[in-house]
Amino acid sequence: MQTVLIIYPHWVPANMAGVQRPRLIGNYLKQFGWHPLLLTVDSKYYEETPDPLMEKTVSDDIEVIYTKAYNVTKPRLIGDIGLRAFPFLKKEALRLCKERQIDFIWIPIPSFYTALLGRIIHDKTGIPYGIDYIDPWVRDITNQSDVRAKLSQAVARTLEPYAVKKAALITGVSTPYYQPVIDRNFKTPPIHAGMPYGFDPKDHEIELEGLKLPWDDQPTCRPWLYAGAFLPNSHLFVQSFFEAVAALKLEGNWDKNIRLYFVGTGPYPAKRITAYAKDYGLEDIVVEHRERFPFLHILNFLSKADRVMLFGSTEKHYTASKTFQCLLSKRPLLSMLHAESSAVDVIREANADAFLMPFHEGDKKGAIVSQLKPLLNHLQDEVNWNLNLNHIDAYTSRQSAKVLAEAMDEVLRK
Repeated sequence: MQTVLIIYPHWVPANMAGVQRPRLIGNYLKQFGWHPLLLTVDSKYYEETPDPLMEKTVSDDIEVIYTKAYNVTKPRLIGDIGLRAFPFLKKEALRLCKERQIDFIWIPIPSFYTALLGRIIHDKTGIPYGIDYIDPWVRDITNQSDVRAKLSQAVARTLEPYAVKKAALITGVSTPYYQPVIDRNFKTPPIHAGMPYGFDPKDHEIELEGLKLPWDDQPTCRPWLYAGAFLPNSHLFVQSFFEAVAALKLEGNWDKNIRLYFVGTGPYPAKRITAYAKDYGLEDIVVEHRERFPFLHILNFLSKADRVMLFGSTEKHYTASKTFQCLLSKRPLLSMLHAESSAVDVIREANADAFLMPFHEGDKKGAIVSQLKPLLNHLQDEVNWNLNLNHIDAYTSRQSAKVLAEAMDEVLRK
């Protein structure tokens, strides 16, 4: 069996979205002839609140090696775990490459700085490496004006060409996430592959006893739930949604028992969801919990909600990995996504598009609101939700692991 060294500085019990990438794929790599050896940072160096329940979701097939990092200083100058752990990850990775038979190195990003390790280790050992784009490194920030974002992108445009120049493989959660990387940096494209986060069906079989739900103190409410980070390019969707709800309330076409819950939205820097709710006079029915919830809590919340909401991005490359969580909750789903997002195809294949609101370039808020109102009116009624999950196997993390394994095999054959 060949060994892939996966370098990712966060690991369970961290409840970070990025942790899911090496976890979901690593759980199944052995089935395709690859032993996953994960190099990560000891959790005592994390800033985030740990989620011990995440241990339930990890396969014993993943061998984990821990290293250390510099602590966060006061005042906080460097928070990025990839930077704080960089010299320790480098030293330990070189040790492993010297003492073990490492056939390939795979580095999901962000943290973006760890991508540099692939090039550094390759130059010293000759071991081929691949970079996996969970998020774009160089990206469009025209809707952001803060100096920090501009500086970050200046650094990204400098470092990315160095990091990817000798990469034997480029992967990502979808082809549009990494295609600009290839276009910018390669005359002859390397081997590349797109594979979604997917989902591990075993996660959804874990039911937590005695779990307190966010709406337990509202015994008569019908909870509509959005779970996950509030994205920079989701604002138009949330504004349009609130405007449509406000219009229905004004017309007397809104069930007074419905409450809109937004949980785990994170420390986003832009205008808050609750501020938008206040703009539209909805502060009495909108509840936001910005803190992250344990992953398994979220899965259980979704399965017990009255309705589930998915607000994606106005960018077509956004794949909405939480789509699978929403579908597997088996609850009626309101989804707002770019019409060309791969998540739209998944929703349609699952026969879950009755309340899908696809966004097209140039769509204005007024037109979106007009189309939303009848959808929301119907969503309040009793819904005959006939999901068809037969096609969803193609999006499991097992399938993504197969794609990665085949791509690494191809690299080694060259």
